[in-house]
Amino acid sequence: MFTGLIEQLGVIRSRVATPSGERLLVDASGWYHKPAVGESITINGCCVTLAADTQSTGGLLAFDTVPETLAKTTLGQLQPGDRVHLEQSATLATLLGGHLVQGHVDGVGVVQHIITDGEWRVRIAPPRELMEFFAPKGSICVQGVSLTVAALHPQDCWFEIALIPTTLAKTTLGELRAGSRVNLECDLIGKQVVHWIKHFGTTTRA
Repeated sequence: MFTGLIEQLGVIRSRVATPSGERLLVDASGWYHKPAVGESITINGCCVTLAADTQSTGGLLAFDTVPETLAKTTLGQLQPGDRVHLEQSATLATLLGGHLVQGHVDGVGVVQHIITDGEWRVRIAPPRELMEFFAPKGSICVQGVSLTVAALHPQDCWFEIALIPTTLAKTTLGELRAGSRVNLECDLIGKQVVHWIKHFGTTTRA
């Protein structure tokens, strides 16, 4: 479990083919957290596992990915030099400054346009099947960042997020352009509520 508050900007150093997919090597120099082998980390909102000791990788973080992950998230488009969002998993003592995030990407959205005149807003088109999980002022995780749904238009299948200066400074969301693809994870509680109502909401009990 994560909170959607980015702790470090890492840099992709290489992608290495493996028998089961690819290994991503990430430079996280300066990160106060020193993850151990087997620990869960999110890269741009996608939960992955540290696969090797940093002493064997020249200090880089190594994460193994399978074809499913590469195809269903934006990790498959990462190239050496790209900056990525990193967050360690939460504990019961972690301040929940964002919202509950699983690191399970629900789909990939596409940026439609960006407004930078005054308030910085980004309009994103998610996969249509995800629209039922959005609510005005609800939570949404974009590229691993916990954000608030600032505007919503279900009929035209888009939502907007507003980015404050701190978010622009500490994440790569300010680098998004029209056509950019982003990992989306809808609010965990909202998904559970929708699922229950759809499958059990009309059930009556004696």
